[in-house]
Amino acid sequence: MVELPKTKERDWMKQRVMIASLCVLSVFMLLFLRLVYLQLIKGEEFHRLSETNCVRLKSIKPSRGLIFDRHGELLVDNRPAFDLVIVLEDTGSVPDIVSLLSSLIDEPYVDLMDQIQKAGNTAFYKPIVLKKDISRDQLAIVEAHKFDLPGIYVEIEPTRHYIHPGTASHLLGYLGEVNKKELKSGNFPHLRAGDQIGRYGVEKSFETHLQGRRGGRQVEVDVNGRVIQELKTVAPVSGYNLHLTLDLPLQQLAEDLLEDRDGAVVALDPANGDVLVMASNPKFDQNDFIGGISNRNWQALMDNPGRPMINKAIQGEYPPASTYKTITAIAALEENIIDAGTSFFCPGFYLFRGRKYQCWSKYGHGKMQLVQALAQSCDVFFYQAGEKTGVDALAQYANGCGLGRLTGIDLDHERPGLIPTSDWKRKRFNEIWFPGETLSISIGQGFNLVTPLQMAVFTAAIANGGTLYRPRIVTAVKDVNGNLVREMGPEITSGIPAGEKTLELVQNGLTEVVEGDRGTARSIRIQQVEMAGKTGTAQVFSRKTGEKFDNENQVRTLQDHAWFVCYAPAENPVIAVSVIIEHGEHGSSAAAPVAGTLVKKFLGLLEAKPALDAAGEG
Repeated sequence: MVELPKTKERDWMKQRVMIASLCVLSVFMLLFLRLVYLQLIKGEEFHRLSETNCVRLKSIKPSRGLIFDRHGELLVDNRPAFDLVIVLEDTGSVPDIVSLLSSLIDEPYVDLMDQIQKAGNTAFYKPIVLKKDISRDQLAIVEAHKFDLPGIYVEIEPTRHYIHPGTASHLLGYLGEVNKKELKSGNFPHLRAGDQIGRYGVEKSFETHLQGRRGGRQVEVDVNGRVIQELKTVAPVSGYNLHLTLDLPLQQLAEDLLEDRDGAVVALDPANGDVLVMASNPKFDQNDFIGGISNRNWQALMDNPGRPMINKAIQGEYPPASTYKTITAIAALEENIIDAGTSFFCPGFYLFRGRKYQCWSKYGHGKMQLVQALAQSCDVFFYQAGEKTGVDALAQYANGCGLGRLTGIDLDHERPGLIPTSDWKRKRFNEIWFPGETLSISIGQGFNLVTPLQMAVFTAAIANGGTLYRPRIVTAVKDVNGNLVREMGPEITSGIPAGEKTLELVQNGLTEVVEGDRGTARSIRIQQVEMAGKTGTAQVFSRKTGEKFDNENQVRTLQDHAWFVCYAPAENPVIAVSVIIEHGEHGSSAAAPVAGTLVKKFLGLLEAKPALDAAGEG
C-alpha cells in the first residue's frame, strides 16, 4: 500500500474539516434565517394565531341510505336537522351556560346536563349533543344569543324522515342512539356517541348497508370556536339505498282496512316469495323515535293493550283454526287415510269415546267428501281424518309445510309458532297425549300456534304447486349513483310434502270455499276472477253455557280470532294473502272481506266493493 506524504495528508484533512464546517454553518444559517422570518417578519401574526386560533377536526355525518318500494316510490329519506351541541373547551362555567340555555329554549336543565354526563370523558374539544333536532323557534333563539352562549353551537346534520308516518312501521322499523357497549364492541367503527343506528325492522337488519361512512373537515377556529377558515375536507360516503318488495298502495290499503282493529295482514307473490304487504295493527309513527322518543310517547305505546310494538305478522302466534284443515287434508291423503271418494257423515257432532265434539254447524253437513268438507269447513270430517292420521303424523306434515319453524325472513324477533307432538307434551307437561286432543289439533285448535307470515308462505306454496320460498323483503342494494351493490334473488327453502294429486284435490277444495254455492267465503266472490281460500275462527276462550262477563270490553277480548287465507287467480295465482283479525269472531265476515279487497286492488278490480255479510262458519 502506497502511503501519502504527510503534507498532502494534512491538506486533505483540512479540506474535509472545512467542508464539514461550511455544511454546519449553512444549516445554522438557514435555521437562523427561518427564526428571523418567524419571529420578526411573521411573529406578530403567529402570536395572534397562537392566542386566538386553533385547528380542529370536525366530523361530517353521512346521509343514511334511502329506502324505496317495489315501484321506486321513496319511503324513507333524510332531511336536514339542527342539533344543539356544546364544546366544553370553549365554555367558561358549564353550569351557568347550560342554565342560561335551558331558560332560553325552555328545555329542562337536568336533561341538558344529563347529556354532558352521558358523554363521560369525551375530549374537551369534541362537541357533545345536548338536544337533537331542535325546533325553528329554538334555533332562532340560540342564534340571537350566540354571543351570550360561548361553546354552544348548532350543527346541521341529515336526519331520518319517514315520508308516510306509520305506514309499514313494523317492516321499515326505526332508529335509536348507539350506546357505549355497542361502540366498544367494534361492530360500528364509523359511528360515534350520539349517532343513530337501526333498532327495528329493515333499518336494523340492513344497518351495515344503510349507515354510510363519516367524512371530516379540518378547520381553523377562533377563541370563541367560530370557524375562521376551512383547511381541508374529506367528503362523507352516503349509505346504500334499499329497494324493497313492498307495494306501497297495497300496504296503505291493508292498513286502512284494518282501521281500529287489532291484527295483521301479509300478502306475498307466490312465484318468488316477495312480501307485497306486511301490516300490523296498532302501528306506530317512526318519526317519534327520531332524536329519542319522549317518555310520554313511549309510555303511551307500552300502555296500549293492542301492543303496537309487536309485529304481529311475524311475532303474533295464534291458533290457526280451520285454516289448518288444509294440513290435515294433506296428511290424511298422503298417509292414505282418505282419498277423493272418502266420505264421513256429519250430524252436527262427532261422538268419540263417550264425548260429543261439536261441528260449527249444529245442524250438521250431512255426507261429506274432502272437497265439500274443505268448502264448508266441516269439523266432523276433519275430526275423523285427523284421528285416523294421528298427532305425530299431522305434526310431520305441518312442519314440512313450514309451520312450527322460522320462515327465515330478514327481520329480527320472528317467532316459530308451535306444532305439538306426543313427545313434546311429555317433555313439556310430563303427560301422555290423549286421543281426544288429536281431534282439537285436527281442526287447528288445542296447542297449535302459527304466525300470519307462516300461513301466507304456506298458502303461497299451495298456490304455486308446492314450493316454499323464503319471504323476500329486499331485492337490491344500490349506491347513490344507482349502481348495483348486491342483488337478492328468490330463495327456495323446501317443498310441501304432497304429491300432485293431493295438491290438486286441496286446490279444488280451497277454490270451492269462495266459488262454491255453500263455500264459507262465498260472500267475497269476484265475478271476473276465481279465488281460492280458507276461513277460520280461532277460539280464544272456552265459555260455559250461561256464563256472563262484567263489561263489553271483557266480552270483546274473549271473542274468537278471525282468519282468512287465499290466493288469486285460482288457476294462475299472482298474490297470496293471510289475514288475522283479533277478536273478529268469524273469518268469513271479518277477515275474508279484507283479503278480498286487497286481491281486487292488486288485480285492478277495486271498483267492485266487497260484500260484508257473513256466510257462516269460522
